[in-house]
Amino acid sequence: MAACEHPLAALAAIDMLRKGGTAADGAIAAAAVLAVVEPMATGVGGDAFCLVAPKGSPAVEGYNGSGRAPKALSLAQFAGQTFTRIPQDSPHAVTIPGAVDCWLALLARHGRLDVATVLEPAIAYATDGFAVTPRVAYEWEVIGRPKISRNAHAARHWLPEGSAPRAGAMFRHPALARTLSEIARHGRDGFYKGWVAEDMAASLRALGGMHETTDFAGHTGNWVEPIRSTYRGVEVCEIPPNGQGVTTLLMLNILENFDLAGLPPLSAERLHLEAEATRLAFIERGRWIADPDHSNESVAHFTDKAFAKSLAAQIDMTRAGTATPAMRTSDTTYLAVADAEGTMVSFINSIYHGWGSGLASDKSGVLFHDRGHGFLLDERHPNALKGGKRPFHTIIPALALKDDKPWLAFGVMGGDFQPVGQTHVLTNVVDYGMDAQEAVDCPRAFLFEEVLTVEDGIPADARARLAAMGHTVKAAPEPLGGSQMVMRDFIEGSGGGGTWIGGSDPRKDGCALGY
Repeated sequence: MAACEHPLAALAAIDMLRKGGTAADGAIAAAAVLAVVEPMATGVGGDAFCLVAPKGSPAVEGYNGSGRAPKALSLAQFAGQTFTRIPQDSPHAVTIPGAVDCWLALLARHGRLDVATVLEPAIAYATDGFAVTPRVAYEWEVIGRPKISRNAHAARHWLPEGSAPRAGAMFRHPALARTLSEIARHGRDGFYKGWVAEDMAASLRALGGMHETTDFAGHTGNWVEPIRSTYRGVEVCEIPPNGQGVTTLLMLNILENFDLAGLPPLSAERLHLEAEATRLAFIERGRWIADPDHSNESVAHFTDKAFAKSLAAQIDMTRAGTATPAMRTSDTTYLAVADAEGTMVSFINSIYHGWGSGLASDKSGVLFHDRGHGFLLDERHPNALKGGKRPFHTIIPALALKDDKPWLAFGVMGGDFQPVGQTHVLTNVVDYGMDAQEAVDCPRAFLFEEVLTVEDGIPADARARLAAMGHTVKAAPEPLGGSQMVMRDFIEGSGGGGTWIGGSDPRKDGCALGY
């Protein structure tokens, strides 16, 4: 089973499984295709995280595929500036892209097919072209065209004849095809060394960046032990910081103190509880999450049930709170794949904000992310900028176990919305008994910068009740996030067998496919 936000990616994953590949092969084939067909959200110039439950084992593994700031970059270079974060379109916002390293690390440990086979579909779409889907066309025109037109290389690669392709148009990217082919032939060295790395470093330096080829050659991600907590007996796994996955665990631990099942799923009371859990958990997120290699701050309290209970006691069921956590927006892509041996892969790949930094390399056609925007320019904060350091990260894959067996691979795209979305879809399944598709379909709300944005499906009476509680309620200008889910359907007495169930968010262009 594969659930992806683009049908070509889901098909590529299934093709790898039909060839005898594993869920890891399918996930990377899908991720590489998405790097071509969804350039506003993901690409080889971004980062990636993943969680893997190998062959039905509860010994879940995680990979942190986020990159670090160039070693020569420092806070001193921003002295006297009035802004508190690196601007999104600055070359200094470009940390070393970690996605390709993550792809290859996952294939090396859990894949069965060779790299060239796995990347073949992506190379074909970049070479021969693909039809642009409606959601992609919308973001290409509304977000992409104004942003990437400011950089000559980006405009040349993504704005043919100076305009964004319409829905249904064929788009080709020969430079990206050459870069993917270089990775297929030479593995890591095809991206982090040689002409591709030289081109990326030179393109960024020409814009004032501090990037050196040694920064690219020295990059590596790392396998990590997931952070775990439980929600009503379901064990939930997240990647530890520098990602924000522990925020989801804290939100779930707060909500565990309330009887959600006793509230209608689209009631004001349920949405109010989610909003207040968001408020409290995100305040903690803003204080503590940073690169653990450069911080001694502990995040153990995020999984402390007693701490969560003390936060839950602060929630007034009749009134909205007043504390304002720091928030931001972004774009990304998430996918889930499972194979016949029981392996589940929860995978997320991102260039951060829509169209990343808007900056691209000259010859290799790499669109760079802007993850350095996640740093703070405050030397007193654990997440302060430093050369060689990883910034705070929004992208978070999730994987849940039931009865010590891998059960759900799921994620929700959308920057800060991700912990909120993960909490919403998981409680849809656990508290309300929804299946995978129902859980991702269910209307959502999001407390963002003191405004509770609600999707069209939230009933009018719930909106009115939320407003009466003191929330500033507004209609969401566009769908909130996008989710994919693969669920194991355990059949009693089958010895842990059963089938895979997939759910794919209608807010995106994708689908879930199985065979």
